[in-house]
Amino acid sequence: MNWKQIAEEKRASVLANIPKDWQIPAPPSAQDQRDVTGSYIQQYLTAREVEITETPAASIVEKASSGQWTAVEITKAFCHRAAVAHQLVSCLHEIFFDDAIETAKQLDHYLEKNKKPLGSLHGLPVSLKDQFHVRGVETSMGYVGWIGTFQGEKGTGKEKVYESEMVKELRDLGAVFYCKTSVPHTLMCGETVNNIIGYTHNPTNRNLSSGGSSGGEGALLALRGSPVGFGTDIGGSIRIPAAFNGLYGLRPSTGRLPYEGMANSFDGGPGVISVVGPLAPNIGALKLVFQGLLSKEPWFHDPLVHDLPYRPEVEEATFDLARSKKLCFAVIRHDGYCGVHPPVTRAVEKTIEALTKAGHKVVDWKPTTTHAQLAEVTGRCYLFDGGRDAKKAFDLSGEDMAPQVIGPYKETVPESSASEVMATLVEKRELQKAYMEYWNSTVDITGTGRPVDAIICPVAPFAAAIPEKYHYYGYGFWVNLLDYSSVVVPVLKADKTIDKVDKTYKPLNDDDKKTYETYDPELYDGAHVSVQLVGRRLQEEKMLTLADYVGGLLHS
Repeated sequence: MNWKQIAEEKRASVLANIPKDWQIPAPPSAQDQRDVTGSYIQQYLTAREVEITETPAASIVEKASSGQWTAVEITKAFCHRAAVAHQLVSCLHEIFFDDAIETAKQLDHYLEKNKKPLGSLHGLPVSLKDQFHVRGVETSMGYVGWIGTFQGEKGTGKEKVYESEMVKELRDLGAVFYCKTSVPHTLMCGETVNNIIGYTHNPTNRNLSSGGSSGGEGALLALRGSPVGFGTDIGGSIRIPAAFNGLYGLRPSTGRLPYEGMANSFDGGPGVISVVGPLAPNIGALKLVFQGLLSKEPWFHDPLVHDLPYRPEVEEATFDLARSKKLCFAVIRHDGYCGVHPPVTRAVEKTIEALTKAGHKVVDWKPTTTHAQLAEVTGRCYLFDGGRDAKKAFDLSGEDMAPQVIGPYKETVPESSASEVMATLVEKRELQKAYMEYWNSTVDITGTGRPVDAIICPVAPFAAAIPEKYHYYGYGFWVNLLDYSSVVVPVLKADKTIDKVDKTYKPLNDDDKKTYETYDPELYDGAHVSVQLVGRRLQEEKMLTLADYVGGLLHS
């Protein structure tokens, strides 16, 4: 059997796991029905299912923990909505609804017997990017050659019993797992596409991408097929789907949340490390799962996690500064290499306006270290192995690589020597030091007696990528190389009557020119537009609090 047949069988098996009474007609074309969120997807659900699936995560837990709603009815509602979502935009790799309902029954029994919830996430459905290992569920990570194996290895049987550390901890907190979401093979792509499920489109504007590499999560959450999900980020892979789909998303610093036992590309590569974090329609869901996971003391089970419990005092101190109008933000409008589309400019300016109107200060961010330098070193770190890990995975089946995978992975390049790796890591450290000292120096311009509290910055040059036209990743890469904590905040939607083409703009280089030329006000009309708030290393509590505050100013 060739790889195309194997992929087709897997694709069909996912659809076969959807109950017949949940199957829907094929949706109309993107030209005829651009947006399949909101009332469009609601037509396939009962009023009760709509109520449950559009309730925030914290309220779901409250109702499940008090017995107002059963875990079973909550789980069934989200299973149904996720099934419909997949049929609309191809966002799922794995469906295991029966296992989820059985877990929910056990949670209901536990509540009835013990008169208390199992944990802080009791009865909460949680979706997972297809890097998480869940016992009894396959992990393909978008590779045809991984189908029927454990990370490409046949006959181990590990997939039947093995679970990632975070999955174990979420289970212990009372979470319910029911699906795993789509990724681009290699994970090195700002769009989600692979030879198994095809392309995952943006539910709000199906002419555009849902982002990557956690694009299935972004699409599922945009369609409210999940109240909260988890993705990973090595170059923007949480923040890009969050931004493209109008969600909140947390990219924590390395070592804050457990990554132990996850599938990955070029696992063990030094320099730029992938992290795991949550995405959700509201900031409360991010806080809920972040606090819950830290309550499990993951540093005792993942050797790379810092012994750093949740710090409520940081949260309270940040809110005090916000209430006292004593915050100072910096802003990046243009990173010096590639400009942004008009809707992104408007989102940045609207965020600045909301903060200054509330009494806070905003200054320009002008680091001596250029973001082009940071992006170049980041790219080197990605290719220490010369792309051999990805090539090995593709060779298992002989499948073709999607053209959207970032350029260096399209052909094998020489592996870096140990000396070259060490030299690059020294260069990275020196860049981190220079950027750190620049941040420290801003104490002289903030007027608060502190350096800048956070940076307001685009996530990408556009509201969302047009398929095969994601030409520049620099707005995401710099955060990963410096290992800063960042939270995405939705701001507005593109509007063709406001966001006109800037005909006076002069591109600086070929990437800038290509990006500029992709902007079409008609095509982008209605797309979500977001910003990211970037803080220093391990400032997750502060950044979640600032995102909550800024989101409140923008959407009050």
